[in-house]
Order: sequence, then structure tokens, then C-alpha cells
Amino acid sequence: MIIVNFFRGLFVLILISFLTPLASLATLVAIFFLRWPPVKVVVFPRTWAKCILAASGVSVAVEEKEQLDAEQPYIFAANHQSQFDIFALQGYFKTDFRWLAKKELFRIPLFGSAMRKAGHISIDRSHGRKALLSLKKAAKRISDGTSVIIFPEGTRSWDGQLKPFKPGGMYLAIKAGVPLVPVAIMGTHEILAKGKCMVRPGSIVIRVGKPIDTRGFNLKQKQELAETVQQAVADLMKTA
Repeated sequence: MIIVNFFRGLFVLILISFLTPLASLATLVAIFFLRWPPVKVVVFPRTWAKCILAASGVSVAVEEKEQLDAEQPYIFAANHQSQFDIFALQGYFKTDFRWLAKKELFRIPLFGSAMRKAGHISIDRSHGRKALLSLKKAAKRISDGTSVIIFPEGTRSWDGQLKPFKPGGMYLAIKAGVPLVPVAIMGTHEILAKGKCMVRPGSIVIRVGKPIDTRGFNLKQKQELAETVQQAVADLMKTA
């Protein structure tokens, strides 16, 4: 079994290195030459993610606690245990969304251009005026109708346990005036923990909770809102 997992993991790494530039190129070709809108080119990253999950022997189930308004933009706040959180959300999350990603990712040749043209949002994670300006621009994009997914813990959890949520994402939600939706992802830590490079087969459950109205919060209450959302995610992780 160890040998099988080793070769599976090696194959997945090779597959990712092949499919990522291919999906990026397909996205750019569809946008520039076929004039596809960003909502349509999502088929390429979705296929990319599903292929990686299938090759890894990973299944994904999505559980929604209530129906979301298709016309309403949301900020989805998810826990972060593994790189496979990204594959699972990209492949199987039903709501149209864009990633809120650090600006360094947009500098990667081909991949960064594809992300930008597909409508994903760059964030400056440094401190100071540039960081605040990037958050304000992101809030404007969200209030104009773009739903995004964020990982408020800021980084992957080493042990799979839920960590404190940072207030940056709460600033976005308050400024944009949109609801925050708690999202619990379970099973990814066992598939590929932080610091590991070889995947293990398994199953992932994505549980989507009830939207949290942010209109009653002001910017001085960012931390209070962060704790509220974190508790909602923790509750979803415990739900049978």
C-alpha cells in the first residue's frame, strides 16, 4: 500500500505540473480568441481540479444548509487544512465565485495572466497604504456582484485544527456590505497535510452554512465578526 500511494502521489505531482499550464493556456485562448466571458471559462479550472481529485482517488460531497440567492454576492469564509481545499472548492463548489489571492500568484507566467483575465482578485498582503488600497478595490469588486472565497486563517493549519480567523476578510465583508457564508471543509488534512507532498486517497465533505449578515457590524467590530464566523465554521465541522 505504501508503494501504491508513493506512485499515486508521484503521478499526481506530474499531472498537476502538466495540467496547470494547459488549463491556463486554454483559459487565455478562450478569452482572447473565442471572447468567452469569465463565467464561462470556469470550465477549465473546474476540469483541472476534478482531474487532479480523480487521479488522487478523492471523492467530494457538498452539503448546503440552505439555498443561497443566485443574484446576491457573498464572501465564503472557509477553514484551510490542505492544498486539496482549493481543488475541492474549484471542482465541486456550485456557486460562481472568484479567488481572492495574494498578488505574488499573479506574477507566475501564464498562470497569473489566466487568473487575472478570469476575474480573480489580487490582494497585497504587505502592511501599509498599498495593502489597504488593494482591500478597498477588492471590496468594490465584491459589492459590484463578485462572490469570492477566502481562507480567514491566513494559512494552512499544520494539525488540521481550526485556527483563529484574521480580521482582513471581515474588513472586506463590512466595506462591501455583503453576507459572509461559513464553509467547513473536512477530510483534506488526511489527504495531504501541510508539509507533505504525497497524497492519500480519501473523501472530502464541504459543508456550507447559513449566511451571516454583516450590515450590523462596523469596522471597529472586525474582530468580533471574525470570532462569529469562526464559531460558525467550527459548528459546521461538528455537525453530523
